Amino acid sequence: MKKIVLVCIAFASVIAVSAQEKKTKSKVDLANRAGDHLMVQLSTDYWAGMPDSIKDHKKGLSRGANIYVMMDKPFKNNPRFSAGFGIGFGTSNMYFKNYSINVKSTATKLPFTSLDSADHFKKYKLTTAYLEIPVELRFTDNPENPKKSIKAAIGVKVGTLLNVHTKGKTLLNKSGGTVNSYTEKESNKRFFNSTRIAATARIGMGNFSLFGSYQITGLLKDGVGPDIKPFQIGICLSGL
Repeated sequence: MKKIVLVCIAFASVIAVSAQEKKTKSKVDLANRAGDHLMVQLSTDYWAGMPDSIKDHKKGLSRGANIYVMMDKPFKNNPRFSAGFGIGFGTSNMYFKNYSINVKSTATKLPFTSLDSADHFKKYKLTTAYLEIPVELRFTDNPENPKKSIKAAIGVKVGTLLNVHTKGKTLLNKSGGTVNSYTEKESNKRFFNSTRIAATARIGMGNFSLFGSYQITGLLKDGVGPDIKPFQIGICLSGL
């Protein structure tokens, strides 16, 4: 979360410096600037508000990937600024050890269960996938040559939940011996918010940038589990 705030501060600083410049080009040629493009993001994923009972069972780096088709509309009075909007998919994979998240439970609360002294999967993850609409306010220092320009953006994305599932591979006994080399996949969206809203920010040079996103809405519905707010930090490949 702190890194996302710093990105936003950096973006605001870039805008402030730009506003103080007295000399601007009277005409800007945007003939070589693409109006639409792909934006691909690879991230390390985290859960803010995660209780210690869950945190103690996190395994390694959790990972996410987002891909969007974006449109870019420069402002006529200052083409260094533009509005970006699009549509695409956002995914997240959270990895756990000696753990179970029973998304198919019929209980009123989502069961998070430690399996330190019981059979458990060698590899286990919770995956979420959303259809999303991202919107950005963008700044490009050199709009005529965006591939060699400093760029920054802040925005928001709204998504609807497409899928939630857990996936476990290779069942082990409590001593670590293999019980069964199979894969179990369970899917159910009942405990999860169907809509998510996330704040976004990114800053970089040319086609590459660092990005962050913080989910404002909770991952889970009220009353069914802890107030978890997912966030992502990673790299972004984008034309603008």
